[in-house]
Amino acid sequence: MEQEFLQLGFEKENEQFRTEVATMDKKGSRKWVYAKKPSGKYTNYRTIVSSVLLLLLIVLPFIKLPNGNPVFKFDVFNTNFILFGYPFFTTDFFLLAFGMIVSVVFIILFTTVYGRLFCGWLCPQTIFMESVFRKIEFWIEGDRNKQIRLDKQEWNEEKILKRGGKWIVFYIISFFFSNIMFAYIIGVDELLKIYTEGAIIHAGKFFGLFIFSLLFYFVFAWFREQVCTLVCPYGRFQGVLIDKKTIQVSYDFKRGENINGRSKFRKGENRIEAKKGDCIDCGQCVAVCPTGIDIRNGSQLECINCTACMDACDDIMTKINLPTGLIKYASEENIEQGKSFKISVRLVAFTLVLIAMISAMTIFMLNRSDVEVKFLQVPGKDYVVEGDYIINTMQYSLMNKTNKPYKLIVNVNGFKAGKTILLVEPNKYIQINEGELKQGLIDIKIPRNELKSYKVPVILELKDLKGKTIDYYTISFMAPF
Repeated sequence: MEQEFLQLGFEKENEQFRTEVATMDKKGSRKWVYAKKPSGKYTNYRTIVSSVLLLLLIVLPFIKLPNGNPVFKFDVFNTNFILFGYPFFTTDFFLLAFGMIVSVVFIILFTTVYGRLFCGWLCPQTIFMESVFRKIEFWIEGDRNKQIRLDKQEWNEEKILKRGGKWIVFYIISFFFSNIMFAYIIGVDELLKIYTEGAIIHAGKFFGLFIFSLLFYFVFAWFREQVCTLVCPYGRFQGVLIDKKTIQVSYDFKRGENINGRSKFRKGENRIEAKKGDCIDCGQCVAVCPTGIDIRNGSQLECINCTACMDACDDIMTKINLPTGLIKYASEENIEQGKSFKISVRLVAFTLVLIAMISAMTIFMLNRSDVEVKFLQVPGKDYVVEGDYIINTMQYSLMNKTNKPYKLIVNVNGFKAGKTILLVEPNKYIQINEGELKQGLIDIKIPRNELKSYKVPVILELKDLKGKTIDYYTISFMAPF
């Protein structure tokens, strides 16, 4: 009876992770995560990836392409958006809608196949936390045990210097990256004006920059992993999008538990004969976890697939002469069947679909015309008969989506040369400045004998003065039939 009670207590304790958040106690108070400094193959790979991404983040705002545009700009205040050097406006709503659809489908397919690979390797929250702020914390306060000791000790000179120094460095870093983020919003030139012309002249922008830096500081100095656990919706998607075939950071429970479960390491013991699992219950996978979970409990909301537990476990396995890979990239199906990860037809098919969607979005973006044109019949105005010609008055709307001015002419396709006359008042061409929306009227004159019905489809071609075609637009030309 006592044995059954102890077993029941063990199972209850082992299942607590399903009803409790790893970073909170039963009273709802915050449990601070002191992650051990990770090291190993995957940590090195992630360091390289995060370093490249951080370098790109810092450098890209200062790069201007040959057309004079930055690579990216997201000026929500003036509705000026630039992606890969191409300006986008509110008139590009169809591209925005298509991009949102592609993004949603991409997230669904990507997560279904690769799990939370994005969270561990590409997410800005993870990169800033683990590759910037956590490293500064290790440098100033030391590794996990030193941080715990420092937290428990009284506020003496050592604690004031280390904690105060860390917080000051954290804010300097936060203010620096806030400036970089603002460079993506208002542009580098406007950002430099804040400092060259003075914060008083640009008080609104400087105040916004200051508030954003405080928010940035708050997230990485205090809120930290709670962003992934409580705020980010992607973790919630995981529960409904992953299945047994999803590749993710997984604990090989069949190998780790065996028949008699995990147990502490004993030198000279034959664990195979004892039917004990390879997991020696050292707790290193928990110690290095930046969200404070135990990966051995399976897939969990808090897991960001950062691979820190994989490196920690491989290090222990190497020290006790057991095969590495007890924690690895694998699907639940791989582990249940005892098979290693292989590229499946499903993985290839989903990946090709993802590539096709990105390619389609890229083609749409590249094929977008520099000047968007629309021609509409003027409300309440009918055709006019002038001798052997029929005249329709059209209202044009031109949107210059570039950062250079255009001089444009309009041609009518499908009719004999020299018989169609376009009257653009007061000039023979339409001049439109960069980013300008211009409207006006034109008269289209077509010989009556070339019109065969009361509504004739007419293709209007927009060209620059060098003869380059900018865009086409089809209208219905009205005639007396």
